[in-house]
Amino acid sequence: MSKESTRDALLSAARAEFAAHGIAGARVDRIAERAGVNKERIYGYFGSKEKLFDQVMITVLDELTAAVAMPGDDPVEYVAKLYDYYRTHPELTRLLMWESLHYRDGELEGQEHRVAKCAGKAESLAAGLGREPSQETARTMMTLIGLAGWPVVMSRLGRIILGDEAATEEGRLRMREHLVAFARAALGGEPDGARPAPGGEPEGAAGGRASGAADGDANGPRPDEAADGDVNGPRPDGPA
Repeated sequence: MSKESTRDALLSAARAEFAAHGIAGARVDRIAERAGVNKERIYGYFGSKEKLFDQVMITVLDELTAAVAMPGDDPVEYVAKLYDYYRTHPELTRLLMWESLHYRDGELEGQEHRVAKCAGKAESLAAGLGREPSQETARTMMTLIGLAGWPVVMSRLGRIILGDEAATEEGRLRMREHLVAFARAALGGEPDGARPAPGGEPEGAAGGRASGAADGDANGPRPDEAADGDVNGPRPDGPA
């Protein structure tokens, strides 16, 4: 196995291990076994378990940036695309949660690079909204990211609030439609007609209504409708 192949295998194995167990709970011997290499290679390539985690985070966030367009292109569509990406890449939300739990208020490896990338996204959002970049725009971007991620991160809460439909594809599409309608209303945008969502379902109906709303309420699905239920993320009794 070449050096590049070994490194890639370790990153892939580490992604799964860290997503499942967090930084403190991850074991280098399990990562090495999954990658099919000696665990000393981890220290040779990355230096430590923590630095291996940092490299995993760089990789997954770069993949997200490449897959989801900047928010300024279409802020409402940005929320929909983020929701889709989080649902199909559940390890990303788990890794972000483990990172927050482990480091809390501490500095992150490569934090300056991530700060610069997020600043670029906030500037893009400001341009898309026709505003000057500001802390308020940055807060709006943070809110949009949370809007897209919360139903995925808190899937168990979604089942409690919305019922069993939260675990169905229909429920996921209805939540997507609701997020789109909510973001459009919050940003003050005029509805631009229904757009096809994955599976051919419309994202929203004319007049700003979510097409998943059974009662035609402009605010989207009623509380007895469903959200995503795939991703449980770290349990409250996660890392020590």
